[in-house]
Amino acid sequence: MAGEREKLPDKISIDMTPMIDCVFQLITFFMLTLKTVISEGDFQIRMPLGVSSGAASEDAVPPVQVKMRADFDGKLAGITMNGQGVPDFEQLRRKVIDLVGTGPGSNADKTEVELDCDYNLKYVNVVNAVSAVSGVPQADGTTIDLIKKIKFTPPKRR
Repeated sequence: MAGEREKLPDKISIDMTPMIDCVFQLITFFMLTLKTVISEGDFQIRMPLGVSSGAASEDAVPPVQVKMRADFDGKLAGITMNGQGVPDFEQLRRKVIDLVGTGPGSNADKTEVELDCDYNLKYVNVVNAVSAVSGVPQADGTTIDLIKKIKFTPPKRR
């Protein structure tokens, strides 16, 4: 008996089809059950259309210019709105509310914000600035809309 051993096959094949089916079913399940928070990432940014240089709107409000400067490490060094210093993003939001208002007769639809950010500014500061000028979050989870037209100046190294 010891001399006669059964030879095992050299290659054992494993069928991967059921495993791949399970992986695709899991991916589909997680994709269909994913619930995103509506206010996250919903800045309603509208990119400008190509307009000829001679066609200026009569009721156009001059854009609000927000400049954000960075120090050597990319941290926020200063914020200015239309040339006036702003200490933080909450004060920026208050200045925007004072400028456009929040009621039905507000200038939010006519006003445009132009963000001028330093090249090495950390991205979290840009997101905070967009959040500050685009809306006011409420305690019940809703957001009061402010300025919807947001554009960025081309990045330039300084």
